Amino acid sequence: MEIQYQGEQHGKATTFTIRIIGNNLSKSSSNYQIDLLVGDKQLPTFTTSIHQSLSNCLKEIYLFRKHNGIKFNASSEKIAPKLVPYDLALYNYNKYALFMA
Repeated sequence: MEIQYQGEQHGKATTFTIRIIGNNLSKSSSNYQIDLLVGDKQLPTFTTSIHQSLSNCLKEIYLFRKHNGIKFNASSEKIAPKLVPYDLALYNYNKYALFMA
């Protein structure tokens, strides 16, 4: 699943892409890999790229954005057509974490 936002980093307008890859390892657990891209360049995040919940992925993106002067325009959200409906529902439920005060 890919979500794209328009925004800025240190005052410079740019496009950000959040790429979320759900890996179902078993029927009882899932792992999520998350990448943050500025334009075509992948940025390193703080801890790890693999999390046990989508909520933790989005919180890490929020902390990284806050630390690196990155702002997303929430109204510019574009979701790529290739997605798993469950992941979209989970993302919509947890995306508040991206825009915490």
